[in-house]
Amino acid sequence: MKYIEKHPIIMVVIGVLGISLSAIFVRLSNAPSAVIAACRLIWTVLLLSPVVWGKRECRKELLSLPAKQIILCVISGIFLAIHFALWFESLKQTSVASSTAIVCTEVVWVAIGYRLFMKGITTKKAWFCIALALGGSFLIAFSDATGEEGHLYGDILSLLSAMAVAVYTLLGRACRKTMTTTVYTYVVYAACAITLILVTAFQQYAISTFETSAILVGFFLAVFSTILGHSIFSWCLKYFSPSFISASKLCEPIVAAAVAAVLFREVPRVLQVIGGAIVIIGVFMYSRQERKA
Repeated sequence: MKYIEKHPIIMVVIGVLGISLSAIFVRLSNAPSAVIAACRLIWTVLLLSPVVWGKRECRKELLSLPAKQIILCVISGIFLAIHFALWFESLKQTSVASSTAIVCTEVVWVAIGYRLFMKGITTKKAWFCIALALGGSFLIAFSDATGEEGHLYGDILSLLSAMAVAVYTLLGRACRKTMTTTVYTYVVYAACAITLILVTAFQQYAISTFETSAILVGFFLAVFSTILGHSIFSWCLKYFSPSFISASKLCEPIVAAAVAAVLFREVPRVLQVIGGAIVIIGVFMYSRQERKA
């Protein structure tokens, strides 16, 4: 663990691989988006419960959390639920490449929020790197959108989900200053799960009618994309700024599009390949700027 703490970039790479599988898993189920998202978070909470309640330190921290921290975690969980619901639906309305590329505009909203509300400093070179990476993401989305019809609705949902997860990331930065990763993620995921269960109830989807595929996909999402994805990024917030974590997630469209090309025959077009290269260059340049800072 000490080696990883000295080289936290390793965890960033694992987190990127984890979240990149989200879109693929969602595509494997025909269940409603809110149902898949609810299954994901229910499994996540169930898997984390033995760890949180079994460890004396975690249990003590959880039971002694001040009201302010709990409220912030609950709000963070609600925005994470909004992100999941919107993004999963986006994946049903547009291609994997387009949806994952647009959701990565989160870095824009995080950078703006970090500067406005958390008094963060973003240099001109860093803004250029972010713009470069986003330009590549938009190039991927443009290529996909012009090739198919009816993708605008899915693109809009993906954009809204990016805004929602940006709030989650910024709140995580504030909470993680005084909370351990385990307790923080547990409270946030519990709030997220409850929110999604309420959403499924509002949409009149009974828990007893959840499809087997949704339950299995939810399990895989919980293990690979949540615990080995979002939880790891929450841990990384202790070592990196929110803008860097969000910029790292820009690698997701590349990995997801490559897997989708194999599984779903969504072969990337030339513009998508060029856009992917631009994204990687932008993220790499931003990483160097962040290290210098």
